[in-house]
Amino acid sequence: MKTTDLKRHGRRHGFTLVELMVVVVIIGVMATVVTISVSDYLVTGKQTAARTELAQLSSALELFYTENDRYPSNDEGLAKLKEKTPQHPNGILQGDLQDPWGHEYVYVYPGIHATFDVMSYGADGQEGGTGADLDIVSWDLAGVEVGMAD
Repeated sequence: MKTTDLKRHGRRHGFTLVELMVVVVIIGVMATVVTISVSDYLVTGKQTAARTELAQLSSALELFYTENDRYPSNDEGLAKLKEKTPQHPNGILQGDLQDPWGHEYVYVYPGIHATFDVMSYGADGQEGGTGADLDIVSWDLAGVEVGMAD
């Protein structure tokens, strides 16, 4: 096809390099925004799961207290709730004792804030923090009474 034929039949079809680069940049920006949004939901979901698990651990500790007239010692820890007994052939708790980030829950008896304290130190596994590293604690569970028996 000659140059004169291109002029007669219109522009040639296709995208320029600049147009393709603009599209790639737009897709990259959109992917970043979506990733950040999803990441926030994942953190919130793990924190909600940790609160739910702390409430279950607290209920299991209260049941242990009701049946044994004592809480597990610090040496026995939460593992005591997994022991098989005639009353609980599978233990009071089944499953692992790790928070959603894969760290062990921390159990303290007697507690500083309540009769007992159970904590998840968040994503970093260290006390203190904000955002994903926020500590989830048994004495701060909304609507759940924990560690009140003496």
